[in-house]
Amino acid sequence: MTTEQPVETVDVVVIGTGPGGEDATGRLARAGLDVVAVEARLVGGECPYFGCIPTKMMVRASDALAEARRAGTLAGRVDVAPDWAPVAARVRDEATADWDDTAAVERLEKAGARVVRGRGRLVGPGEVVVATADGELRFRATRGVLLNPGTEPAVPPVEGLADTPYWTNRDAVRATEAPASLTVLGGGAIGCELAQVFARFGTAVEVVEAGPRLLAPDEPEASALLAGRFAAEGIGVRTDAKVSAVAHDGGGFTLTLGDGTQLVSERLLVAAGRRTDLKALGVATVGIDDGGRTIPVDDRLRAADGVWVVGDVTGKGAFTHVSMYQARIAAEDILASGGGTGGGDGGGEERTDYRAVPHVTFTDPEIGGVGLTEAAARDAGLTVRTGLTDLAASSRGFVHGPGNEGLIKLVEDADAGVLVGATAAGPAGGEILAVLTLAVQARVPVSELRHLIYAYPTFHRAIESALADLQEA
Repeated sequence: MTTEQPVETVDVVVIGTGPGGEDATGRLARAGLDVVAVEARLVGGECPYFGCIPTKMMVRASDALAEARRAGTLAGRVDVAPDWAPVAARVRDEATADWDDTAAVERLEKAGARVVRGRGRLVGPGEVVVATADGELRFRATRGVLLNPGTEPAVPPVEGLADTPYWTNRDAVRATEAPASLTVLGGGAIGCELAQVFARFGTAVEVVEAGPRLLAPDEPEASALLAGRFAAEGIGVRTDAKVSAVAHDGGGFTLTLGDGTQLVSERLLVAAGRRTDLKALGVATVGIDDGGRTIPVDDRLRAADGVWVVGDVTGKGAFTHVSMYQARIAAEDILASGGGTGGGDGGGEERTDYRAVPHVTFTDPEIGGVGLTEAAARDAGLTVRTGLTDLAASSRGFVHGPGNEGLIKLVEDADAGVLVGATAAGPAGGEILAVLTLAVQARVPVSELRHLIYAYPTFHRAIESALADLQEA
């Protein structure tokens, strides 16, 4: 007969310490609350170890190769010999400390929080059980529970796939050499970034996308721009392609497509989306539906009595910046309210506002978007005007020369006279996006944007041309 562990009472339990969970834990602990942070993997989550930081180091390296190859047109002869070893070393040593989260744990402990290694699950209102290597721990959270479970790579139910040594982004980031050939299953942000990175290091790359185009959530013009660059760099792209079977013979992969075509490669990268196991998280014990992909929350991130949720699982964008934005609001609400749900009194003052959520795909050209696409704006019933300009035709694009492909697209609510969305693609597309994000968030009248003085000759000056096109539409 086993003896049940005693229940330890604390103020707050945070399940999952991705960027949002880590940020909220630190805020709550520094405010004086007794906080337990539960993490089954690495404190900091996907971003610092397998996502944002290491992959952008990989992108930086591949961009350096591309620029060196363009130098012959601009500055003289340059001979390029790709070498993956410096990339692997930077990722291992500088980005991830060899996938060691000691520094992150120490930051939380210094703030006053306690970090528990294990898988946490709700077993009732305010009740959390953590399965650790040494057995179960039980906590009662008097102020509330904050969930930041993050996501796992989703593996599509393709015949034979589960039995093969396929890569996910986590394996690709740990790569110690670039493979001779690579098939990428999925043409979203992760798949496109890694496809281009490895291709620039000499890997023969083929991208297989089930939908009609790359980067489906972005404007079609941006997708076409990237597809053109991929073609120029020798990256194969197959859209509207269904994979019917996958096999591995010990030396490589064979993908069979729905039309019978077979693709053979040394490595297979599965980048077909992300998922969260809500059942394993025990959310049904507090009245939350565990059969969906996301957890609905209100504008203070409340999902149930004494339960707050931040991050990808809220369905507001799988971005580090969204998770940390939510964490600030949730932490404030926990501190102000001490518990509860809904829009009643006693909570934090700040509310979530997602009308200007920016995102950037760090391919070359870089694709940045904010707010609504043209299609989404029309679906929302808005009277839409659009403006489009070619970044390569701008003054800075002319000066920049090779690698200058890009565009700026604006989406206006014509009745209100404000921008509701924008895309900036090209060199530094994500940086150009900043002023457009401000315009969408602050609802700056288009008439005011036309009166701004845009520095010459910059890439962002092309916004002026897009506004002119908007005026003529």
